Amino acid sequence: MIIDLPDTSTRDISKRLVQIREEAGLSTIGRVLTLIVVTDHVRGSEAAIQAANDASREHPCRVIVVIRGPRAHADRLDGQIRVGGDAGAAEVVVLRASGAMASQTASLVTPLLLPDTPVAVWWPRHSPTHLAEDRVGRLARRRIVDSDSEGHPTDALAKRAAGYSPGDTDLAWARITHWRSLLAATLDRPPYEPITGATVCGPERAASVDLAGGWLASRLGIDVLRAVGPRMVVLERASGSIVLEQVSPSSAELRITGQDPTRVALVGRTVADCLAEELRRMDTDGVYADALAHYDRVIYTSASVR
Repeated sequence: MIIDLPDTSTRDISKRLVQIREEAGLSTIGRVLTLIVVTDHVRGSEAAIQAANDASREHPCRVIVVIRGPRAHADRLDGQIRVGGDAGAAEVVVLRASGAMASQTASLVTPLLLPDTPVAVWWPRHSPTHLAEDRVGRLARRRIVDSDSEGHPTDALAKRAAGYSPGDTDLAWARITHWRSLLAATLDRPPYEPITGATVCGPERAASVDLAGGWLASRLGIDVLRAVGPRMVVLERASGSIVLEQVSPSSAELRITGQDPTRVALVGRTVADCLAEELRRMDTDGVYADALAHYDRVIYTSASVR
């Protein structure tokens, strides 16, 4: 069910939410958090809402989507409430703000927050440099960005590193969870030799590849080379090399010197998958923080990894 509330106020939206719950016999007791989505892009807002809906099937929540329109337009707030089949396991409140209201995001969402539940905020694109100092970011325990969706992901990661605060995280980090698990499992098997060299390879504009390099640098204590090409990781040690290369959208090949190649599952992850993973914890992700702190040890190279 979708209910449009044109030219409204947050007070009227809040009253309508209560009315809907009373009429339908719904309750907010099962909601585990409030997810705020902040975007300046009307076109991309539906994709963000769908991702939040899909993630809510794992984390029932109230989703508040703020679409900030042109500041030069007249002050206006249009609301929309989505419940039932149009909202997954969530209840969705969409706020389209223009004029001065577009700059008052925190004031708009505060009356709509669920009481006694944690708050997470997600910027699908164009996130502020200092997330924790942003007015909406101050409301949240978990602050989520997507560096891969920024105009220049490499610059976005540098911005994340410069403005990092505990509680910040990145969907680009969740995209390499399976890669990190496979590499960690491989290094847990003999021979237990120090890694003397590491190279990560992938598309030029892929923050997730750069973060993988930062993670390896933080774990191995060495500089990591960053090459452009097929997605793969190459680790060097005294007995030979370990190569993990993506060979299809759903699989990778693991090649270890002296052993037969092995195919392993490496399923691609949607934005909803990554968002759901980042909403599983509301505390600080120390491993991500270390990877971001060692991002400066990732060195771009034009050399081929083949």
